Amino acid sequence: MFELAELGHKLSKAKYKKRIPTLRTQLLEVQNRLTEVNFPVLILISGVDGGGKGEIINLLNEWMDPRGIQTHAFDVPSEDELKRPPHWRYWMALPGNGEIGIFIGSWYSDPIAKCISGKIDYADLDASLAHVKNIERELADDGSLIIKCWIHMSKERQKEKLKAYQKDPDTSWRVTKKDLKHLKLYDKFASIAERVIRETSTGHCPWLIVDGTDIKHSSITVAEHILDRINTHIDLSNQKTPPPKENVDIIEKDISLLKSLNLDKNLTKAQYNKQLEKYQGKLNRLAREARLKNVSSTLVFEGWDAGGKGGAIRRITHALDARQYRVIPIAAPTDEEKAHHYLWRFWRHVPKAGQITIYDRSWYGRVLVERVEGYAAEEEWFRAYKEINDFEEELTEAGVLINKFWLHISKEEQERRFKEREQISYKKYKITEEDYRNRKMWGQYEAAVDDMVTRTSTEYAPWHLIEANDKRYARIKILQTYCETLEKQLG
Repeated sequence: MFELAELGHKLSKAKYKKRIPTLRTQLLEVQNRLTEVNFPVLILISGVDGGGKGEIINLLNEWMDPRGIQTHAFDVPSEDELKRPPHWRYWMALPGNGEIGIFIGSWYSDPIAKCISGKIDYADLDASLAHVKNIERELADDGSLIIKCWIHMSKERQKEKLKAYQKDPDTSWRVTKKDLKHLKLYDKFASIAERVIRETSTGHCPWLIVDGTDIKHSSITVAEHILDRINTHIDLSNQKTPPPKENVDIIEKDISLLKSLNLDKNLTKAQYNKQLEKYQGKLNRLAREARLKNVSSTLVFEGWDAGGKGGAIRRITHALDARQYRVIPIAAPTDEEKAHHYLWRFWRHVPKAGQITIYDRSWYGRVLVERVEGYAAEEEWFRAYKEINDFEEELTEAGVLINKFWLHISKEEQERRFKEREQISYKKYKITEEDYRNRKMWGQYEAAVDDMVTRTSTEYAPWHLIEANDKRYARIKILQTYCETLEKQLG
């Protein structure tokens, strides 16, 4: 795989100087084109030590407008990053539409390093790469352009380059003990790197392998590749004309998951008060233990308008230390959120170890409101089932407990609650014409919920369907469920 990149390509100084002015102009022009399209560009620069990765990135920032580029160097995770799932820091650094992000070190660095050191074997490496491929597939499906460049050198040339750096007082600082240690592991590193590139060089995210012997050759090669990929992606994106979405209601089904629920379940006020005290006390104790053991939770609340999500959330938060949780109400995305993959805004709020994030509506909007209202094309919301499952699997593998609640009420109970809210001064704001309009699409939403539960209720993040016609019963069932799952998570 690396044979061609080990031939020692060189570019004469004259040819280099002749190419630069035109190349710089072309790069600035493509940056200007990029501001007018609806996708981001992510450039991953990886490779061997001493290959000139930093020099190439410096030149890219010099040749292009640095105001449209953000460069992120990922080294040892910070204390804050260690408290979250491994890929959280990469999601936080993703560029927005019309922007370019350059990663030196990326989601490939940690699996490679762990495999070299023997902390993981090839099976674990392949499992890590599966997550990486999922991320890249999701971003590419959403329109992102991912450009991956591997800067390579043979073992002999790397040794020569490091020695040359050491001899020169002006460049000796470039060579660290870490570089010399890695040189001894070159053969193992090259073997693992070859496996990684082979497994992750896909049609939508191919690797470019570049000879790093001569910085003139490698920098020009990388820059021209970036120029070509961006121009091609812009041309392709301009050709896309998605078909209009027809928003047609469907007939309500006689059989569905939601219709199978017994909405007559209820609790008396006395039963409710007794169980509320019991489970809130239990949750308080469990949450304190979870904080000590760095076990975090993500609670997802979905349901019909007026289904009781807010009241259920308040019964949970009343049992918790305010410093331990955050409630994230999800509304229409902001301009900044629209400029990123739809999961980006949820990755932002992934809880730290020992903390609790409560979502009042969530990423399931993609397969519910965006599906029904036609905000997402069928291809987008259909692939979201897998994207969501991958997202939740990654959270649970990092030790995050996920509880997902759908609060179900009847159509008649919803109407009763709407009219009741209209009579209460501090609840009037909750009722809008939009709420009544949504009732006309009850059948569509019910079908979407059935599909959502069927496709995303997994062994690591199952859905809990809550019979919520009686608010007291629903609140206790939610508290009890959270206590039971948290107790199991804590062992």
